[in-house]
Amino acid sequence: MKRLNRRNTLNLVKELDAFPKVPESYVETSAFGGTVSLIVFILMALLTISEFFVYQDSWLNYEYEVDTDFTSKLKIKIDITVAIKCEMGADVLDITGTIIASKELKYDPVSFEPSPQKKLWYQILHQIQNRLREERSLQDVLFKSALKGHFSDPVPQNDSPSNSQNACRIHGQIHVIKVAGNFHITLGKPIDTIRGHAHFASLIKNEVALNFSHRIDYLSFGNDVPGHINPLYENMLFQYFITVVPTKLHISGVSVNMHQFSVTERERVVSNKKGSHGVSGIFIKYKLSPLMVRVREEHMPLSVFLVRLCGIIGGIFSTSGLLHRLIGYFVDIICCCFRLGADQSKEVSHY
Repeated sequence: MKRLNRRNTLNLVKELDAFPKVPESYVETSAFGGTVSLIVFILMALLTISEFFVYQDSWLNYEYEVDTDFTSKLKIKIDITVAIKCEMGADVLDITGTIIASKELKYDPVSFEPSPQKKLWYQILHQIQNRLREERSLQDVLFKSALKGHFSDPVPQNDSPSNSQNACRIHGQIHVIKVAGNFHITLGKPIDTIRGHAHFASLIKNEVALNFSHRIDYLSFGNDVPGHINPLYENMLFQYFITVVPTKLHISGVSVNMHQFSVTERERVVSNKKGSHGVSGIFIKYKLSPLMVRVREEHMPLSVFLVRLCGIIGGIFSTSGLLHRLIGYFVDIICCCFRLGADQSKEVSHY
């Protein structure tokens, strides 16, 4: 008896169908219906493939929060070439009065004229910077590609055949505390006096030597992230006002702490005779933003992908069936009108 009951239950489950079925003998096939079915299946396949690519893709979500890290040091990495001999000094003076000497910086005599390879690199870099100003989403692509190890962006070395060493390349890194400060490059080596910080520049006598034309090959705050392009890649005063924004990246399971910055440039001719006083040099004044940006990579959940897929398939089936019925209905009306007109013309001709 139990076996019979189980068989009856299985038969009931097999015969149970929530969707009404029409016997195949009642279905009338047509070339139009087959064409519609073929188009529907092709459209379903294309939309399913495109939805799968959307599921495979990811996007970056930006969140803002207060930066509570005050104890860690901030690394400033710089590579700058100045059109003057290596009779200058570079160091940092922060708002607390602390002087960070440039012991870790190197001064190499080089030629100010860049090599053809470096000129090409500058042109490509300027083009990317211009595109970044127009297309903000391009930075997201660079972030994701860089942290996945798809590329790196080393600065090509100057292999110019010129032997004239009329410039000085200052490169290296300095570790500072996370407060506002002033990184400056001026004439003479830095010295500490009773009155404070000064640069010994008594050997410079003519104004021809006071040419602070420069080229910033690299400037970054914090850890280096490949693919991240910063905005800063005559006897004059050059000033850069920089706002540094702490940023945390969480992409492809990799977490990186970095710093982005925005910059405002200013330049002024120093001439004591004309009343324009000041110290000739390059001054990079920076300050830390109290807000931190957290960038997270997000993916579409599998459940959302399945729901969207079911919606696409069901929607196409329902819409195609409705359109098929409407088109058939209008075709039948038009055909009936033609038949009635033909029958009436036959009756008139018979009389």
